[in-house]
Amino acid sequence: MAAPLFLLAPPRSYTSLMNAMIGQHPQTFGLPELCLFNVETLIQLWTRTSDEIENFSKTRQGLLRAVAEIYGGEQTTATIKMANHWCFARQHRSTAEVYQELVRDIDPLIAVEKSPSYTISLKRMQAIYRAFPDARFLHLVRHPVATCKSIMALNDGAFAMYVNSIDFLEDRAIVDPQFAWHDLNTNIFNFLQMVPPEQQIRVRGEDIMHDPTHFLGEVCRWLGIRDDAEAIDAMMHPERSPFACFGPITALFGNDPNFLRGPAFRAHKVKVPPLDKPLAWRPDGKGLDPRVIELAHEFGYR
Repeated sequence: MAAPLFLLAPPRSYTSLMNAMIGQHPQTFGLPELCLFNVETLIQLWTRTSDEIENFSKTRQGLLRAVAEIYGGEQTTATIKMANHWCFARQHRSTAEVYQELVRDIDPLIAVEKSPSYTISLKRMQAIYRAFPDARFLHLVRHPVATCKSIMALNDGAFAMYVNSIDFLEDRAIVDPQFAWHDLNTNIFNFLQMVPPEQQIRVRGEDIMHDPTHFLGEVCRWLGIRDDAEAIDAMMHPERSPFACFGPITALFGNDPNFLRGPAFRAHKVKVPPLDKPLAWRPDGKGLDPRVIELAHEFGYR
């Protein structure tokens, strides 16, 4: 059974694009966000009530779309209905068992998935590693300022509030996603200390945007899959993924809606902002926390 590949990154770190690009390689299968390791048993994706955001039906739409495509060959209201029955029949199984079944049925293709919510908890990433001790992990990083701007532009920074990324001052509290950027990347960093070096790689999203052929080739060679021109060209077309669009009305999402609206890749040189300037989302004119700057330096940002 081919070991799966998991992309680990906070939200708004090019994860949707990278997952679809790698998933278009002839030897891989790019999945939507399954969110399976957010819970322990499959039924919890339907009954979980402790986290309002995670309980929203969008959380399970990626799984339904994946099951519909894998076993039904298409995503329609009829195959989504079949996928619901498939999940109902496995509702009391562990999510690890369900995921292992999907990977077996995709084999020999390599399953590729990113669910940014995995990075919220070290426990979730450890559950992935227990289920797949031979899994590969790609740590995808993006400049903290660019990531935070993107987070704040999405639902007024709802994700930052969800993970309590808030700066509590004496007279007020300011939603500031830089702390989420730091903490989630630190979670990933700490988790990867448990993983053998040959099973992990770190890639900066800006590098992929600027020189995709070179860096996608590096990822292919690390995975031990083809890196010829035909394979790389396939990866340059994420829009061809069956999940790079909105699904049927009963399972519309399973990925970032912004990506679903425009999934095509356009190579470009990303302007990297400075690390020492006031932050646009802070009304008090403060800049990045020293801990954020230190971690950004670790990732090669200056």
